[in-house]
Amino acid sequence: MTYLGFGLLLGSATMAIAAPATPSRQLDIVKHIAKAKPEAKGEASARTSYLLVYFKDETHSLHFATSADGYSFTDVNDGAPVLNGRDVAEQKGIRDPYIMRGPDNAFYLAMTDLHIFAKREGLRDTDWQRPTDSYGWGNNRSMIFMKSYDLTHWTLASVTIDQLFKSTANAGTAWAPEMIYDPDKRKIMVYFSTRNGKETDHMVYAYANDAFTTLTSEPRDLFTYPKPGIGTIDGDITRVGDRYRLFYVAHDKPGHLRQATSSRMDGGYVFDPAKIDPETVGTEAPNLWRRQGTDTYVLMYDVFGAKPVNNMGFSETEDFVHFRDIGHFNAPGSPMKATNFTQPKHGAIIPITPSEAERLKTYFQK
Repeated sequence: MTYLGFGLLLGSATMAIAAPATPSRQLDIVKHIAKAKPEAKGEASARTSYLLVYFKDETHSLHFATSADGYSFTDVNDGAPVLNGRDVAEQKGIRDPYIMRGPDNAFYLAMTDLHIFAKREGLRDTDWQRPTDSYGWGNNRSMIFMKSYDLTHWTLASVTIDQLFKSTANAGTAWAPEMIYDPDKRKIMVYFSTRNGKETDHMVYAYANDAFTTLTSEPRDLFTYPKPGIGTIDGDITRVGDRYRLFYVAHDKPGHLRQATSSRMDGGYVFDPAKIDPETVGTEAPNLWRRQGTDTYVLMYDVFGAKPVNNMGFSETEDFVHFRDIGHFNAPGSPMKATNFTQPKHGAIIPITPSEAERLKTYFQK
């Protein structure tokens, strides 16, 4: 969600982007979902497959890809969206999907409700949803929350942040929502980037209701960057051992990805100035995931500055001090492969079972 990333996209490189056609097969949006059976003993260790959720600038829609080994990923809908942003979003487009599995064995998915090419594509008459003078570049006010037990049938809710609380009435943005389960409060903590009007972007957190249709608490600050006036966005929190690791983007010079650590998920993060990603061009949207059955963690990030087209980049670590660059999807020498899709953006990866991966594959082959 960086300004530089959008600036590049809004230039001449965007001229080839066409309005998406509605695919024939989509996720099933329903009013209610039946609860799943309780997780069987040992089921977590059986999650040897992986699910990648991502979006594309060409579609401003949701995409799914699965992998049996964590290296080679195949889009379940042959590169077409599994959910068309024009059908579900206030701005007729979505960005920044994130997915997690809750302790109830349900899947929770959140996205930014934002279309950055809406004026050009005839979806609105203005550059942005609200006046730029008051709310700044790329402004939006809504997020999309979804919940499922089987990955194919989902509830869907629009969470309009400026209408929820007095403190958020002048919110300029609601970008890149992610979630983590708080075992003490027994609730899902949602964290995202926002700003007051067109002031400095920063990361906040709040709690969601059990149905995952709204926020029940006012957003509070998550992490304070040590330099005043420097925006922070795209936070990603993972518990590793007894520590919480927050990866994020700082609009500093130099920019790129950084990490901070804390003993608790909702604050106390200690700033580390070290640049994490190995890229020499712009990056954003860090997402940390573990290779199942190992002590190796993979940090995935959106290399929006890659030429001639954007791509996902990957680094591996065991100690969170040393990060091995393992390249981009389909780059020479990289073990990471995208078999039937290109130019994925701002995604997230979680482990799933082979049967869950097969269910998705079967659903989209019908």
